[in-house]
Amino acid sequence: MTPRRRNLSRTAFIVFSSALALAVYVQAQEPTPNDWLNKMARAVQTTNYEGTVIRVSEDKYEALKVVRVVADGVVREKIVTQEGNGLEIIRNGSEVHCILPDKKSVLVDAWNEQSSLFSTLPSSDIGLGSQYDVLFDGKERIAGRKTVILAVRPHDEFRFGHRVWLDVKTGFPLKTMLMGNDGIAIEQVKFADIALDKEIHASALQPTNSTDGFRWITEPSRKVARAVEAGWNSDGLPPGFQVLSSHAEELPGSDTTVTHILLSDGLANVSVFVQPSTSEQAVDRSQVGASNSFSYAIDGHVVTAIGDVPAATVERIARSMQPR
Repeated sequence: MTPRRRNLSRTAFIVFSSALALAVYVQAQEPTPNDWLNKMARAVQTTNYEGTVIRVSEDKYEALKVVRVVADGVVREKIVTQEGNGLEIIRNGSEVHCILPDKKSVLVDAWNEQSSLFSTLPSSDIGLGSQYDVLFDGKERIAGRKTVILAVRPHDEFRFGHRVWLDVKTGFPLKTMLMGNDGIAIEQVKFADIALDKEIHASALQPTNSTDGFRWITEPSRKVARAVEAGWNSDGLPPGFQVLSSHAEELPGSDTTVTHILLSDGLANVSVFVQPSTSEQAVDRSQVGASNSFSYAIDGHVVTAIGDVPAATVERIARSMQPR
């Protein structure tokens, strides 16, 4: 080989090696689905926003005006329905006011630590038993903003799937879908318009109408005892579900103590309530949107399982509960 060809070969090898190294480096720097889930979690906790949300469930459409501000770790939020009775939900930290203009009433309750808009959102530690796959599912514009779509796909029929549209710039979820086992959306939440991280005046978080002369009703708090052993076995749970906690709770206005057992597969949560009963009621099933419940009587108790999971899941969990 002549010196000139040898130099050309060496140059080509260096160029090829550099290009390959650059490609590997770029690929390594691209966010993974888990990176996006972490970014989403931070955005949901810290982002101020104002916009219009369309929520669809069971072919029912609901338009909501939403304002949310986070300052010094305290969340303030206002949600106003655009149809019907004009319900307003105003949250200030741990206290929630539900304003019912048509009834001239305000219900005061404690925040239940659940999102006002979204069903349970996936996180980067999804799946106690690796019951889901998380992958990219395309790109789309939502509310005039570029988004990346993540699909959360379950491995079996005992849990629902999710699709989440995340704002490319902030990671904020601009659209979510809860997917049935047939691939059809059960619930959908979508921003029609949104302003992210804008300065929001305090007046935007005040009630739309005056509440002078309204009747104020404070909901009784549920007394929660210390964590207890459930006294119930749960053999035969659907794959991946585990017991997270068990508490004894006193129902408001009653001396009845209910055992509340919380189960999770890392994304979907199911609550099981066990309470004494002399009733020999038959099996009871119900469904509201994505939420299914199943109750039945056993050994002087009524066991009820409820959660945003398929009907077969709550039934299997409820029937798996047996007294020790």
